[in-house]
Amino acid sequence: MNGTHALIVLGGYVDVDKYRYVYFVFLLILYVFIICCNCTIICVVWLHRNLHEPMYVFIAALSVNSLLFSTAIYPKLFVDVLSQSQTVSRAACMSQLFFFYTLAASDFLLLSAMAYDRYVSICKPLQYATTMGASTVTVFLVLAWFLPACQIAVATVLNAKQKMCKFVLKGIFCNTSVNMLHCVRSKTLVTYGAFIFINIGVVPVLFILYTYIKIFLVVFRRCNRVREKAAETCVPHMMVLISFSCLVAFDIIVSRMEPELPKRVHVIMMLQIVVYNPLFNPIIYGVKMKEIWKHIRKSFAHHGK
Repeated sequence: MNGTHALIVLGGYVDVDKYRYVYFVFLLILYVFIICCNCTIICVVWLHRNLHEPMYVFIAALSVNSLLFSTAIYPKLFVDVLSQSQTVSRAACMSQLFFFYTLAASDFLLLSAMAYDRYVSICKPLQYATTMGASTVTVFLVLAWFLPACQIAVATVLNAKQKMCKFVLKGIFCNTSVNMLHCVRSKTLVTYGAFIFINIGVVPVLFILYTYIKIFLVVFRRCNRVREKAAETCVPHMMVLISFSCLVAFDIIVSRMEPELPKRVHVIMMLQIVVYNPLFNPIIYGVKMKEIWKHIRKSFAHHGK
């Protein structure tokens, strides 16, 4: 039972037998809505040439991330709520853990790239065209997906090599709570996990805060028009950052305080992790970014005729 074929019981579900179809319909509506909202943002950015700018490309990349993130979680949730037993193989659990944290880390790096883009645009406008060229944007996108994938892959392999003595996970999907199933707490895994958290979590947030302090200092000394432009593009970015940081905090709390949390509180917090970010990101950017919202309204008006 210690190999990759070991079955892990997902024990975080509450009253599945009683509300099985209610859960399924609720999750299906959420998933469809997430797909529609994010695909709308991606298509709008893809189809309109005036949106082929770094800021909008990064927003579209966040939507791609949200689609991949949701697809790594929701289909398994559908299967589980319709099944008599909620189990997952260790190999599948490790795969879900890999995609969950890789895509979450990519979000932080994409938000960092967006913060840098706003910093150059507002604080160094004359250098913007040369600094944020197509090659720079491509490098940022590649690094945002490649660096987390490499680092999380190492952590996943280390996790998979640990011997398991418990096989009941108090969750509805696989996150770092699987560490509590190990027979012995691995110091190597804990140390490397802390390194990853600082490297692709804390450092990007500090970088974003630094760039926004610099932006605020520059904008404060300029005219109202510059302040309005900065607010239009920076406020949605900060809203997404704050929301995502709260969800990361939720994940850490869930992973560290699993035995102390009531089952219902635990499942509610885990659902928030997989609902808020992929659902509200496209809504925030779609409504708050004038250019995107303008094209969305035109599209709906055209199809409504």
